[in-house]
Amino acid sequence: MQGKLYVVATPIGNLGDFSPRAVETLSTVDFIAAEDTRVGAKLLNKFGIKKPQVSYFEHNKRQKGQYIASRILAGESCAIITDAGTPAISDPGTDLVDICRNEGIEVVSVPGPSAIITALSISGMDCGRFCFEGFLSTSKKSRFEHLKETAREKRTMVFYEAPHKLLRTLEDMLEYYGDRPIALCRELTKMHEEVVRTTIAAAIEKYTETPPKGEFVLIIGGWVPTEEEMMEGVPTMEMMLSEVQALVDEGTKLSSAVKTVSQKYGVSKNALYKEAQEL
Repeated sequence: MQGKLYVVATPIGNLGDFSPRAVETLSTVDFIAAEDTRVGAKLLNKFGIKKPQVSYFEHNKRQKGQYIASRILAGESCAIITDAGTPAISDPGTDLVDICRNEGIEVVSVPGPSAIITALSISGMDCGRFCFEGFLSTSKKSRFEHLKETAREKRTMVFYEAPHKLLRTLEDMLEYYGDRPIALCRELTKMHEEVVRTTIAAAIEKYTETPPKGEFVLIIGGWVPTEEEMMEGVPTMEMMLSEVQALVDEGTKLSSAVKTVSQKYGVSKNALYKEAQEL
């Protein structure tokens, strides 16, 4: 009988957030796949858990993923943990879960801490709709493409960032996003937890004067278009009538041409048809 893979969330700072179910799971599995076995050992020692660990991180995931899956298929159960937070969310785990799913292995979630949800819940920003964008690439080209693609994202955006890259990231965001509201959440659940609600420009000024410390979660307000921006790309009646005329010239019936153009631009078919008849 094959075993199972347990995806176990670990504390992002405060060890008191480790759930009884998570402790029980780590205590009962046969072995643990850890992003860093040294960090894993500290957690296990804290809760008196004695289980063997297998190193599983970004640069050995292909090789170790198949090895771990083979052990589970042979009947052992495994728990995957990362240094902090939920595995597979900007941390190793996605590939292993995918391998196990493809092998027909049952994957069980043992939920818990997540920096994304923690930061959103105390940011005071709009959380009705949001998207997680992870870390920006260190490659200039990929970085700028990412920022350009999300410049008109209307939902609240969540990014992760390290302290030594924070200023550069804020400066790039100011260039592509403009001066938007931002909540900078750092050292979540730790002694020096802090949430700074400000704007991108003001954050640059603050962290230029006071070098940032700790890992950051950035909550960025979504794009709020101006009336002028909302009108960009909206076709005029003249443009739509021109397209209708072009279709009619090609042999399309007027009613069909109007239907095609109205569906393309999401406008009233009747209004466009009336204008076309008058023309």
